[in-house]
Amino acid sequence: MNGYASLVQAMVYLAAGVISVPIAKRLGLGSVLGYLIAGLLIGPFALNLVGAEADVKTFAEFGVVILLFLIGLEVRPALLWRMRTAIFGVGTAQLLATAVLVGAGSLAFGLDWRLGFATGLILALSSTAIVLQSLEEKGVRQGPVGEASFGVLLFQDLAVIPLFALLPLLAPVGVAAVQPQASGALGGLPAWARVAAEFASVALVVGGGRYLTRPLFRFIAAARLREIFTGAALLIVVAVAALMELVGLSPALGAFLAGVVLADSEFRQELETDIEPFRGLLLGLFFITVGAELDLGLVRQHPLEIAVAVVGLIVVKTFAMYICGRLFRSPPRVALTTAVGLAQGGEFAFVLLGFVVGAHVMDGQLARLLTAVVAVSMAATPIVTAAYDRLILSRDEEGETPEEIPFDEGDPDVIVAGFGRFGQIATRLLLANNFKVVLLENSIEQIEILRRFGWRVHYGDASRIDLLRTAGAEKAKLLLVAIDDRDKAIEMVEQARAAFPHLAIFARAFDRRHAYELIKTPGVEVERETFESALNYGRRALLKLGLSERRASRAASLFREQDAAIWKELAPLAGEEDRYVMASRDSRETTEKVLMAEMARIAAEEAEEDARAKKVAKGPREPAAGARVERSKERV
Repeated sequence: MNGYASLVQAMVYLAAGVISVPIAKRLGLGSVLGYLIAGLLIGPFALNLVGAEADVKTFAEFGVVILLFLIGLEVRPALLWRMRTAIFGVGTAQLLATAVLVGAGSLAFGLDWRLGFATGLILALSSTAIVLQSLEEKGVRQGPVGEASFGVLLFQDLAVIPLFALLPLLAPVGVAAVQPQASGALGGLPAWARVAAEFASVALVVGGGRYLTRPLFRFIAAARLREIFTGAALLIVVAVAALMELVGLSPALGAFLAGVVLADSEFRQELETDIEPFRGLLLGLFFITVGAELDLGLVRQHPLEIAVAVVGLIVVKTFAMYICGRLFRSPPRVALTTAVGLAQGGEFAFVLLGFVVGAHVMDGQLARLLTAVVAVSMAATPIVTAAYDRLILSRDEEGETPEEIPFDEGDPDVIVAGFGRFGQIATRLLLANNFKVVLLENSIEQIEILRRFGWRVHYGDASRIDLLRTAGAEKAKLLLVAIDDRDKAIEMVEQARAAFPHLAIFARAFDRRHAYELIKTPGVEVERETFESALNYGRRALLKLGLSERRASRAASLFREQDAAIWKELAPLAGEEDRYVMASRDSRETTEKVLMAEMARIAAEEAEEDARAKKVAKGPREPAAGARVERSKERV
């Protein structure tokens, strides 16, 4: 393409993403489906605004390389060991189970079992890019579902290399299995030489990442030019990808390996921050190219076959993943949510399908049909997961609720509503002082995790008066409202105050305005969740900057006193935006003046005390020799 054509192509890709993704997000479909629809519309099989240019596709696939590098940065050896069950246990079981089920289903269509098993191995792979993007958008990347999904995806990505060696062995009977010419510049070498080159490349990545990159980054960091640091980070990713491509290995897996090696580096956070923006943009471009490559003509020719294959693939993969998750003791809800998220085909399937055609394992027509099935399943994933979230996760069906445990704690002293990171700390203080506590939580996933750690947590919505009464609110002394839902917390304190007037209520507030809403209910005391931790954070920062413990502690305590005074002063203005803002600005200026004056006073006192201490340390001056003689005569 010439320069003008390249600019037009870039404009089309960017415009398609900018227009379609916000619409898809507004409709609750997620950004991935928005990108796929954009690619479908502008692709050669629809509006034909862009062609299937190889350079654009290669550029887009680099987004997957960057994604794997960033994933590697998060994977430390300790994490790999902790997730060994999800990676090597559930991952292996899911891959084999899907391959067997798909192979068995293929027999019904008259396919040879070898071809069916090869098809199953290829379709067992899921889309790392789509699944991780979806998990991050939902905010569950670090939860049990995110960890289970990440473990299986990691195993699938690692399994691609042995699949290249296994799949040619599954050529149907009567067809000579052909090992395709190895990719990369070393394709003409003997097999042993290629294997040796591959091991040497991996060793170079591991050794270079461990011993060469840190001095390099220290040297670059000394220049204090962030753009050069970003360029060096991209250089490493590109160099590793090029090296893996040279020896015929997957560039994405090479990038992942480089990320793992750098995971323990002191530059890990800086690398992640610098490369993150490129990941989002290039992944979006990758999804657009996937949508653009969907052959609508083939879909129109075989609509029923493709629809049945897509539905069958989603059902089979969901079933296989759920069974494997349960076999390895994943909670039912976690196992099902993970299974639904991993039910699509993966981006590596496109590569493997082309590979098996060259190996005479599969004919080109079937490969094109399966390519369409994988692409449609990827496009259907956001719709399937959105439907699952609304129809299943949003419902509290009896079969999905945790096992009910009786309220046999006796007459509790305290009822804790919400047992997350905030409620747990307060509860442990209460238990350490022998108070009887009843714990209520309405997150099924949270309860399943807490019970594994030995906590006796009851499932239920604490805003229900009947549940509070059953939990012992009529005899309890205190209700701690520690839930992370602003509106629900306000509703809960109002209802609890009306039903149990004797009950003292402490409520967790997200910020000052939320606290004002809570204290509209008489007798409710509030605690802003980050206030005390932020004060301590600031106090430690002052100590680190060289201030004395006295000055730092006095600054924190004075700020607390001033904030309490301002809190009471501004309470009547809550809800009156303009007056509240003006009063807040005046109060902030007053607080700053008081703090500066007090700090100056303490600094002056400390300076005076230091001067006296130095004077005392010197002691009285030794008298001259003549004076000592005269004093001795006087004493005599």
